[in-house]
Amino acid sequence: MITIYDRAAAGTGLVSRAPAQPIGGDTIWIDLVDPTQDEDAAIEAALGISIPTRAEMREIESSSRLYADNGATYMTAFIIEDIDAPLPQSSTATFILTGGRLVTVRYSSPKAFPMFVARAEKGMVGCRDGGDVMMGIVEALISQSADLIERMQDEVEKLTAQLFHVKGGLQSRTRRLDVVLRATGKEGDTVATVQETAMSLERLLNFLREMLRRGGGEPQAIERIAAAMSDIASLNEHLSFLSDRTTFLLNATLGMITIEQNQIIKLFSVMAVMLMPPTLVASIYGMNFRYMPELTWEWGYPLALGLMFLAALIPFVYFKRKGWM
Repeated sequence: MITIYDRAAAGTGLVSRAPAQPIGGDTIWIDLVDPTQDEDAAIEAALGISIPTRAEMREIESSSRLYADNGATYMTAFIIEDIDAPLPQSSTATFILTGGRLVTVRYSSPKAFPMFVARAEKGMVGCRDGGDVMMGIVEALISQSADLIERMQDEVEKLTAQLFHVKGGLQSRTRRLDVVLRATGKEGDTVATVQETAMSLERLLNFLREMLRRGGGEPQAIERIAAAMSDIASLNEHLSFLSDRTTFLLNATLGMITIEQNQIIKLFSVMAVMLMPPTLVASIYGMNFRYMPELTWEWGYPLALGLMFLAALIPFVYFKRKGWM
């Protein structure tokens, strides 16, 4: 799908129009969402650029993600698809700056794009050229990442409270620890996804800043990029803290699960030791020798039962006093 946006009056926003109309002088943003080969070919013919394929956008080499070709600047970054999803995933988006226009190529619909469009159509952001549009989108992506980090911080706090305030019986505690372990793993995976996105956007902005400096770009645009990079640096600090926190929670949860398992093994070990003396007594009187003096005792049977009970009671009392049970 192709969506074309023209510059509004005085560069104070965007105006969307039908893609069937030819690209005019006021067109500053062309948004390609899951484009077909025919749509790619139409934009390539109109602007004289090459639209990267989906496979090319997934390349991890810096030279394949950040480069200039035939007067156009190509920048590909990882972005968060849906921050409200239980487990947010990342996708790639390519930004192409050519002749004062921006072409975006993406195969997902992150909320940052429609949020920026809504603000731009209301004239709330400056959109003089494609560079302004790109920075507005990147700033929206950074804002979305910040919102996701805030949500993750709240989730980690809840997990911490659940972990260190687990009550109930052994089976109930084990089940709750299993839930905490799974939730901690999910948060750790989300932190890694956001870290990947922040790192990718930081590289993109650094490349764009260097390109502007070489091309004599406006100081105001370079300062805007520097401010966005400062925001990303702040996000990285929070992400580093969250990464350490989730690692701590993961280790603590595994440690507590190990303690619960040790308690079970300890209980079985104590029970086995307690049953050893009664078993010994029962084994002695279970022997089938012909001449056993106790066979004729009138009170031999209750005496054997008493010995077995006493042999189990003494270890039980001893273990209790030692605090092993």
